[in-house]
Amino acid sequence: MNGILALEDGAVFRGEGFGAKATACGEAVFNTSMTGYQEILTDPSYKGQIVTMTYPEIGNYGVNSADVESWRPHVAGFVVRELSSQPSNWRSEASLSKYLEQFEIPAVQGVDTRALTKILRVKGAMKSCISTEDISDKEAISRAREWKGIIGVDYVKEVTHREAFVWDPDDKYSCNWKAVREPHGEMRYTDDLLPSADIPIVAFDFGIKYNILRRLRQRGFRVQVVPATATANEVMKYKPDGIFLSNGPGDPEALDYTHKSVRELLGEVPIFGICLGHQILGFAFGGRTFKLKFGHHAPINQ
Repeated sequence: MNGILALEDGAVFRGEGFGAKATACGEAVFNTSMTGYQEILTDPSYKGQIVTMTYPEIGNYGVNSADVESWRPHVAGFVVRELSSQPSNWRSEASLSKYLEQFEIPAVQGVDTRALTKILRVKGAMKSCISTEDISDKEAISRAREWKGIIGVDYVKEVTHREAFVWDPDDKYSCNWKAVREPHGEMRYTDDLLPSADIPIVAFDFGIKYNILRRLRQRGFRVQVVPATATANEVMKYKPDGIFLSNGPGDPEALDYTHKSVRELLGEVPIFGICLGHQILGFAFGGRTFKLKFGHHAPINQ
């Protein structure tokens, strides 16, 4: 398939399409991670964004059902320098291309990602259009410019779990794996015993990543996850010792219902927010936000 990525400033990058035969618009951003592309694809915070990987070869270890950060990939599109079409890893269950095709996400390889990254680094994140269909440069640029953008858009309702649930009640997914070197030099992998889950907290799911839930469990929290639309009364019925406000996509100013819930919870129990959750907490205290020129999309320790 032919592939194209067009930016609102008129820049056009042509390459080879893979994944789904489709056209999509989104905010073009780049990520500097060397590994973890499946975690990036399934991070709900990337809803509405077209992600470019700066590391040149992507797809070499395929994808699997364990290394996901949510219930499906959320990116609008994916751009790489070189796709590894034949994954080589004992955990691989499918190729990256088949995975994106399954979820109807278009992607392009063969793009000069260094040049693209330099544009985004100087001009900031931009509205863009990605397509693996036969559309002209002019049409792709036009679609990018006409896209509504992220400001004022509520993507949280599209990524949050619809029903409340307890995270990993049987401790099947939260083990903390570590490598141990045997006396003869070989490595073996074992899991640390988890502490008792004796600290009840509620986590608002604005687009939460599963690894955050794993980390909370590893530190002794019993995590009750609630949808982004949960009210303060619904949250307090769980009698939490604390409340966690998760990461998520889109514009925090568009989330009036979350501002109200968190505002009503202030002073009841300790509240901790990260990323979008931190911004929502700011709104609950009467603050405001504005969009920065750049976002930070790179490896972080969790």
